[in-house]
Amino acid sequence: MSKVRLRYSKTGKAKYISHLDLTATIRRALLRAGVRLKYSEGFNPHPYISVALPLPVGCASVCELMDVGLAEDAPYGDIIGAANASLPEGIHILDAYAPERKFSEIAWIELSGVFDYDSGAPRGAAEKLAECFSREKIIIQKKTKRGAAELDIAEYIKHITFSGESSIMLSCRVSAQNPSINTDNILSALDGGYCLLRPDYSAFTRLEKYDAEMKVFR
Repeated sequence: MSKVRLRYSKTGKAKYISHLDLTATIRRALLRAGVRLKYSEGFNPHPYISVALPLPVGCASVCELMDVGLAEDAPYGDIIGAANASLPEGIHILDAYAPERKFSEIAWIELSGVFDYDSGAPRGAAEKLAECFSREKIIIQKKTKRGAAELDIAEYIKHITFSGESSIMLSCRVSAQNPSINTDNILSALDGGYCLLRPDYSAFTRLEKYDAEMKVFR
């Protein structure tokens, strides 16, 4: 079985599509494009599709990765063009190539975000947010399969910066796996003494994925 790795974006209204619906949408687009997918055997065959670090609903991205098993080889350029013609607005295949590395090697994710406040950001919000995330320990409650557990996320944030006045822009690189630090975890860091800095609305976009040596993962 050969595989193709798809690099794609999920933006605009499409960021509210769930992981399962997104996978089904791309699968149907590939089938309409005439791509022959490889299926498992048994009573309930399913295509070999694997997504790297599924996006939380509501988070946009320009760097998502999906591996698709092919029943027969197809020109990558043809796959991109034909599949994009069938995909809805906001989902767009950016590149297709043969995978060379395992998704387990992804170590860091680069994010951008915006914090908006109904009455405008509190005075000095960017500086106070930077102070919050510069603490030696940042303890949050993180959901696990067994419930909730305390986690110090300070060591899993490689860098984080804040700027702006009425709206606050942020840029950060956070751990991708073991543990994964998601956007809810970032907001949870504002509970307690920094709760007045918690935004009324927030939006995040994944910009890039990196390996442990901070090289772009492809």
